[in-house]
Amino acid sequence: MSGEAQSSAEYIQHHLINWCVGDCDPVTHQAAGFWAFHVDTLVFGWLLAGLIAWISFAIGRVLTTGTPGTLQNVIESVVEFVQTQVRDIFPGSNPLIGPLAITIFIWVFLMNAMDLLPVDLLPLLGRVVGIEHLKVVPTTDLGTTFGLALSVFALIIFYNIKIKGPIGYLKQFLFHPFGKYLIPVNIIMTTIEEVAKPVSLALRLFGNMFAGELIFMLIALLSFAWYMLPFQVALGSLWAIFHILIITLQAFIFMLLTIVYLGMAHTSEEEH
Repeated sequence: MSGEAQSSAEYIQHHLINWCVGDCDPVTHQAAGFWAFHVDTLVFGWLLAGLIAWISFAIGRVLTTGTPGTLQNVIESVVEFVQTQVRDIFPGSNPLIGPLAITIFIWVFLMNAMDLLPVDLLPLLGRVVGIEHLKVVPTTDLGTTFGLALSVFALIIFYNIKIKGPIGYLKQFLFHPFGKYLIPVNIIMTTIEEVAKPVSLALRLFGNMFAGELIFMLIALLSFAWYMLPFQVALGSLWAIFHILIITLQAFIFMLLTIVYLGMAHTSEEEH
């Protein structure tokens, strides 16, 4: 039993290690310094971003108002869905918000959807070409989720200063939420509130996707005997179907909170 447990632990641990290049520990293969790069995260993230750009360009060249194809119908449905969210939530008008929201939704969805590939498929192919460790779901890497969240946070700060002015943004820290008589408390509370935005965005997405990937690994471990194969296939299929809802919901929540936070940056303290 201890041999099996150790084998299972090693299997899971192996699948949780990124392909690290640069300042990496030679034994654990984990990042050991700032200049450590998770190549698998970067490559799969960029490939999916390139896929979005290529499909958008291809669809844009053959757009028709007559009888659109299936792919154009899907794209139009996604655009209309995101446009409705922006109209309902975002105050005023900003030409950046719509494209930003749809990019976040589709990109995060595709990165999440990598979780639906068989757990051992791409890592096995990686071993064939000499890549020992390979994580294929970019959103199970904190570098990805925090990178996205901090990018949104930078836009929140930018629009707070642009719309309210530096003094107006400073007043938000000094006088919110308890008024002018509790300025030290206001600074602490507002700072926590602001910092919580990127942290919650990043950890929510990471936690849900990491847990989903871990469950797929546990299901994969059921193949210790041939008679478990039907049960493994059935359980994996059921979890994959349910996981489609999770990956879609997480992409939607990340997009929705981005719209909400940027909408708050475009409103004055009185409107807020």
